[in-house]
Amino acid sequence: MKTFSPTADSITRDWRLFDAKDQVLGRLATQIAEALMGKQKATFSRHMDMGDHVVVINASKVVVTGKKENQKVYHQHSGYPGGMKVTPLKIMRQTHSERIIIHAVSGMIPHNKLHDKMLKHLHVFPGDTHPYSSQFKKS
Repeated sequence: MKTFSPTADSITRDWRLFDAKDQVLGRLATQIAEALMGKQKATFSRHMDMGDHVVVINASKVVVTGKKENQKVYHQHSGYPGGMKVTPLKIMRQTHSERIIIHAVSGMIPHNKLHDKMLKHLHVFPGDTHPYSSQFKKS
C-alpha cells in the first residue's frame, strides 16, 4: 500500500458562496479560512494550495460581538517615523468594509509561501451582487 500524495493536476477547485449578513466575524472567518486551505477535502495536503474559490457577499453587514464595534482598531505603518495609521472598525466598515473580512481571514490561514496564493482565491464584496454568479449556476 502506498501513501497518496496529490499532484497539481489532481486539484479541483470549487466555488463556495458565503453570505456575511448577520454572521459573527470570527466564526465566519474560520469557515472561510478552512475552505481556502482545502481542509474539508479528503485529499488535503498542507504543502499545497488545494483550497476552493470563496465569494463573500454582504461584507458590510457582518456582526461583531461585545464592544468591538467601538474598540477594535486596525494598524498600518508606512515604515517611517510617525507613520502609524490607526483606523477603528466603525470607520473601516464605512470606507472599506471588505477589508474587515480579508484581515480576519488573513490571520487564520498559515503565514508561509502559500498565504498570498490562498488569499487570491478570496473575493469579498460589500453588497449582495458579485461578478461570479455564473460560477454558481446549477447545470
